[in-house]
Amino acid sequence: MTLNGLVLKCIGGLYTVKTDNEIIQCQARGRFRKDGISPCAGDQVRIKKDGNSTGVLAEVFPRKNYLVRPPISNLDKLFVISSVLAPAANKLLIDKAIAVAELSGIEPVVVFTKADLGSAEELYRIYQRSGIECCVASVVSGEGVQQVRQLAQDGICAFIGNSGVGKSSLMNAAFPGLNLKTGEISQKLGRGRHTTRQVELYELFSGGYIADTPGFSTFDMERYNVTDKDQLILGFRDLNSYTGECKFSSCSHTCEKGCAVLKAVKEGKVPASRFESYVAMYNEIKGVKQWEQKSKLV
Repeated sequence: MTLNGLVLKCIGGLYTVKTDNEIIQCQARGRFRKDGISPCAGDQVRIKKDGNSTGVLAEVFPRKNYLVRPPISNLDKLFVISSVLAPAANKLLIDKAIAVAELSGIEPVVVFTKADLGSAEELYRIYQRSGIECCVASVVSGEGVQQVRQLAQDGICAFIGNSGVGKSSLMNAAFPGLNLKTGEISQKLGRGRHTTRQVELYELFSGGYIADTPGFSTFDMERYNVTDKDQLILGFRDLNSYTGECKFSSCSHTCEKGCAVLKAVKEGKVPASRFESYVAMYNEIKGVKQWEQKSKLV
């Protein structure tokens, strides 16, 4: 019997696939590895059922987007989670995650957690001005939890952020019954311990899916296949809105005379931190040769 389904998780070469009527454990065909195909959570697949609850992955359908880390595909929204304190917000990491989402055709949502520990007003203002959906949340007071729940109820959504920002705690609060494992902040290192080891999609009552993901402390743009410096500006919707006014079509929007982006920053029309992140990311990837550049979408 041949069925279509959605990959919920992948562990040790075993794939959990949800079809219209059941959950089936599957193995992948040997040719997948030969063909360079690595099925992941979020993939729409065709399976051949060979037992009561087992099957074989026969085909992975084309993806509309794909993230390398966490390995997940076909996302509709990417929730970028950052705590106000413990650990303090890292705007460059936030902006890198947003850019990856924008360049992959995924809608970014920024959530500032642990609002009970400090003010998120300045951070909120930066991203609201940038035209990005954002909210402030606290699992202690309950602030913002309902908003997160509403924003994540449709499609496939993933929650990402550096270690210790409270992704799993927020998801547990927004979606009671998940019972995701949470960790404590390491007093010695000042950051969270990794508690999520793999990506798994959880089905919601609304029909959507959410995914918790492993935390991280660095964000290598090349690893995320963002290596084209000329396309990077497209990952910054607020800066990109001024590029049509630049004096030169070859403008890198980093230092040139006649650059409308630089002018907008100086006039306070766009947040300076967003421009600083763009320049840092541009410098990170500008040395990648054209022949080394990878497609942003798999």
